[in-house]
Amino acid sequence: MKEKLEQIKAKGLEQIKNVKTIAELEEVRKELTGKKSELSEVLKSMKDLSPEEKKSTGMLATEIKKSFENTLQLKEEEIIDSMSVLDEPIDLTLPGKKVAGGALHPITQMKYDLNDAFLSLGFEVYSEDDISSEKYAFDNLNFAKNHPARQSMDTYWIEGTEEKEGTDRLCLRPHLTGGSVRYLLKHGAPARFVYPGEVYRNETTDARHERAFFQYEALIVDKNISFSSGIVMIQTILEKVFGRKIKTRMREGFFPFTEPGYEIDMECLVCGGKGCKVCNHNGWIEVMPGGVIHPNVLKSANLDPEVWTGFYINIGLDRLVMMRYGVDDVRLFHSGDLRFLKQFK
Repeated sequence: MKEKLEQIKAKGLEQIKNVKTIAELEEVRKELTGKKSELSEVLKSMKDLSPEEKKSTGMLATEIKKSFENTLQLKEEEIIDSMSVLDEPIDLTLPGKKVAGGALHPITQMKYDLNDAFLSLGFEVYSEDDISSEKYAFDNLNFAKNHPARQSMDTYWIEGTEEKEGTDRLCLRPHLTGGSVRYLLKHGAPARFVYPGEVYRNETTDARHERAFFQYEALIVDKNISFSSGIVMIQTILEKVFGRKIKTRMREGFFPFTEPGYEIDMECLVCGGKGCKVCNHNGWIEVMPGGVIHPNVLKSANLDPEVWTGFYINIGLDRLVMMRYGVDDVRLFHSGDLRFLKQFK
C-alpha cells in the first residue's frame, strides 16, 4: 500500500512540474486531489487493513495530499509571475491615471431643472412615444386638412402609412402638443402637466434650427383660468431657470390649437439684447409659443369648452440652453463633439 502511495506521489509531482498554464493546472489539481483521484481510491481500500496499517497509511496519504496542495500553490504563483509583461515590479506609490467621469448633456440638465421648477408648482411630468399619428399630431389639434405641416416637406411620415388616415397614418412626432389630448382623454380635467421630449421636422438646419430637437410643453386646464396666470407661469419658470428676472415680450401668433395664440420672446442673452446672428440681430429670440387652448382641442379631449379652459406654453429647450450658456449655434449641442460638451461638466 505504501509503495502504491509513493508511486502516486512521484507521478503527481512530475505532472505538476510539467504544467504550463493555469487551465492545465486546474485539470491536474482535480486529477490529484479530487474525489475520483488515485489517492482517494487508495484511501477507500484501507478498510481491509489492520488498525496499525490504517494509521500509518492514513498519515502517509495525508502528507502526500498536503505535498500536492503546496506544490500546486507554488506552481500557480510561478505561472502567474511568468505571465507578467513588466520588466520590473510596479511602484504602487506612483499616482494613478485620473478616471474620466461622465456628466449630463446640457439639454438633459436643462430638462431636469425645468422638471424641478414645474414640480414645485404642482405639475405632473408626462411622457409618450416618439411615434405619433395624424389624428393626434394634427386632427385633434384643429389643423386644417390642407395645412402645409401635414406634407412630407415638414413631417416625417412612416413608410407604408402615408396613404392612410387618422390613427393608421403614422409619423415621427413633429411637436409635443398631440400629447396634451392623449393625456386629457386618459386623465380628464382639471389638469396641470408638462411633457418633455424630442421632436422631428424635415427642415434646413442653421444656427437656430435642427431636424431633431427638444421641446418642453406645459398645459394647465381648469375652470376660469385667467390669461395673467399663463404670463406669471412663464416669468416664474424663466426666473427659476436663469436665476434672475428675464425680460420677455408677447406677440400675437397663430397656432391651430390656441385661440388666441402668442409668440413669447425673451431678451437674447448671447448678445445682451444688442443683436447677433442667434436673434437675427434684433435683440430678441423666440423661445416659446403659447396661448389659450382652442375650444376644438378641448372637444377632441371630450371636455366641454363652456366649462373648461386652459393655457399652453411650448418651450424650445435647445434655445433655452443656448441662452443659459451663451452658445450661438444649436447644432453644436447635437454634434456629439466631446471637446464641446466637456465644457458643461
